[in-house]
Amino acid sequence: MSARDVIANLRELAALTSTADGAQRLAWGPVWREARQWFNGKLATLDLRPEIDAAGNSWATLPGASGRTVIIGSHLDSVPNGGWLDGALGMMAGFEALRMFKDRRPPVTIKVVDWADEEGARFGRSLLGSSAASGSLTIGEVEHLVDKTGTRLVDALRENGVELPRMHEAQTFLQAIEAKAYLELHIEQGPVLEAMNQPTGVVLGTFGVERHLLRFTGQAAHSGSTPIPMRRDAFLAAAESALAFRQIGIAHTTPDARVVCTVGTVKVEPGIVTAVPGVCEISLDQRALDAQVLAKMLDAAREAAANAARHNNVSVEWKRLWQIEPRPFDPGLIELCTQAVREVTGDAPQLPSGPLHDAAEMVPHMPVVMMFAYSSNGLSHCKEEDTPEPHLEKTITAFLKLVEKTVAGI
Repeated sequence: MSARDVIANLRELAALTSTADGAQRLAWGPVWREARQWFNGKLATLDLRPEIDAAGNSWATLPGASGRTVIIGSHLDSVPNGGWLDGALGMMAGFEALRMFKDRRPPVTIKVVDWADEEGARFGRSLLGSSAASGSLTIGEVEHLVDKTGTRLVDALRENGVELPRMHEAQTFLQAIEAKAYLELHIEQGPVLEAMNQPTGVVLGTFGVERHLLRFTGQAAHSGSTPIPMRRDAFLAAAESALAFRQIGIAHTTPDARVVCTVGTVKVEPGIVTAVPGVCEISLDQRALDAQVLAKMLDAAREAAANAARHNNVSVEWKRLWQIEPRPFDPGLIELCTQAVREVTGDAPQLPSGPLHDAAEMVPHMPVVMMFAYSSNGLSHCKEEDTPEPHLEKTITAFLKLVEKTVAGI
């Protein structure tokens, strides 16, 4: 096995599918298809041909002595102007794992899956292929989606041989696999490992998410004529709430449990310099690995928003935008992952994943673990995304050790 070969393949893919602005492997588009053809050429050197399921996920299979299966998953698609490691790192490491066992038949079957449209960058639905395979995708919720050019999702899928009404059949494909473990390698996409000065991390699970839209309603009024104590300023109520949400996140963060609270959008009406805001909408995104902690954070946010509304003589309404429960990973695989990382780096910091990954969709169906690589400056989804090559080599080596340990242990 060779970490250097993985890096060489990553650079080759980047050269093929990137511009000066970064990676351009947008799902269902021509560059993404070119990337898949390139990867299929790599598989052909191992005498392997992928199988495409009903959701467009691409599966490469190395048969073992048993039908019991270790799945290694990631994705080739990228956001527009994306990085050279996001998704691709896991795919190239998966290919190297296949190569590692090609000449010595593994005791179990190994499958490498390229999940289709992990990013959701074009149509706004992340984890599209893996959610179809897991059974969590509701066709009716995505059949209306269009991209910014007006192309319908259903048409983009059909162009790639996928029929939207049949995507749920990918679940039958997954269920037919005797899956005993799912492994995924990904760049962290955050600054935690860099702050620790550690090249590699063991992922405990993916955050649960509570995402809401809050609408504060007061009364628009002339800014020059209405004394401050007499105003019903919706923006001030929203601003007080946003500050309180930040403190809620800080209060629930411990050395062993990191959480986040984010206000990402603000919309003020009437939105003119000379008017007191009568309406203000803000978004709230709360994330935690512990479901009870996430529930407490939401309760605290509701109380804080109600207090802010009362202080400013306005009302507040909540609308849930999206919710997903925390997805903790398998303790046994976490331990194997910890062993593999320690053998290479000497330490194995453990951390949750704030971003969602395809691994989260697999948690209800099989034991799962992820490994993270250091992100330079915490950056991802941009051309500046990077990991120092010595750190990258260590992480890849640790991941391949994890594959060996998992294959030997099931």
